[in-house]
Amino acid sequence: MVGKRAVEERSSGEKLLHRQRNLLVLFLIVSLLLFSWLKIQTDKVARKKVPGSSIIYLPSGKYLKYVTFGYSSLAADIIYLWAIQYYGSYDIPDRFKYLEHIFSIIAELDPKYTDPYEVGALIAVYDAHDPELAYKILDMGLQKNPEMWIFPFQAGHIAQMQKDFERAREYYRQAMEIPGAPPIVKRLYANAAYKTMDYQEAWAMWKEVYETAKEDWVKEIAYNHLYRVKSTVDTEALNEAVKKFKERYGRLPADLKALVRVGLIREVPKDLDGKDYVYDPKTGEVKPARVWWKR
Repeated sequence: MVGKRAVEERSSGEKLLHRQRNLLVLFLIVSLLLFSWLKIQTDKVARKKVPGSSIIYLPSGKYLKYVTFGYSSLAADIIYLWAIQYYGSYDIPDRFKYLEHIFSIIAELDPKYTDPYEVGALIAVYDAHDPELAYKILDMGLQKNPEMWIFPFQAGHIAQMQKDFERAREYYRQAMEIPGAPPIVKRLYANAAYKTMDYQEAWAMWKEVYETAKEDWVKEIAYNHLYRVKSTVDTEALNEAVKKFKERYGRLPADLKALVRVGLIREVPKDLDGKDYVYDPKTGEVKPARVWWKR
């Protein structure tokens, strides 16, 4: 009796398992049929009338991940390859409307898949001409991969191209603080600090680069930038003193030493090479002896 009952229980368990498998197969078939039907219906819509119609029905990657049954990375690959082809088409005028949505789906399916973040940002900048969208995509990459310095680095580069040096400086700072970031990030941060007129920070960073550099060419670059920072600070102060001299006496000073004699400056500074700044008594302009990047 016991043996017979055990056989019956085992048979019942096998039937249940078989039924569950059949249900799973049926669910997959229905899902595929539904997706195929949806694809056919959306493809019937003229893209000129409803540009991008074939992608607006894709759900959030968070939900799509559950129906990939462990193959979310493969799904991310497929959508990524499709996206490259889709955004390379010039027949869909407003194709960039869904760019953030599509690349967020890829990010949800495979957060560690780094290529789509970079390519999505490039599409946003160079094709869609939307740097704000590029920042969003790269920020998303950094959020899901906080150890990847490449995302704030690229965002900083985009901001620098847009001449948004405050934003570039912040992105380079983020990249600089992530372990493994290359030395060039610090140099780009120092340059952005100079562009935002934070000369004290720029001087400190270029001085650090100069003192820690192992290659002579890096030292030369750092020294040239130190020259630039100091000459900028000095000439701005001297030009301001010349302006005050003219306001006070109604004429330009004959030389820079006149500024010391009337108490507008304590001493006439020299450039980083120990040379005098060039003063034109006819125009009142003070400038460095050399162009910093031609030294």
